[in-house]
Amino acid sequence: MIYPSIDVLLKKVDSKYTLVSIAAKRARQMREQNKFLLEKPVSHKFVGIALEELHAGKIDFERK
Repeated sequence: MIYPSIDVLLKKVDSKYTLVSIAAKRARQMREQNKFLLEKPVSHKFVGIALEELHAGKIDFERK
């Protein structure tokens, strides 16, 4: 089972498309800058860590 679950993450964003966009942008930032917002992430991949950061409330987004 993946952590965090999609159902929990969808409560923080308005759609799956938004969720994918946020995770992809944050994963790209982590790959380029090698900076993480979590101390000990469960996942070893950038997209998984980005989803964990969103779940922990470390990432905010603004709909324009």
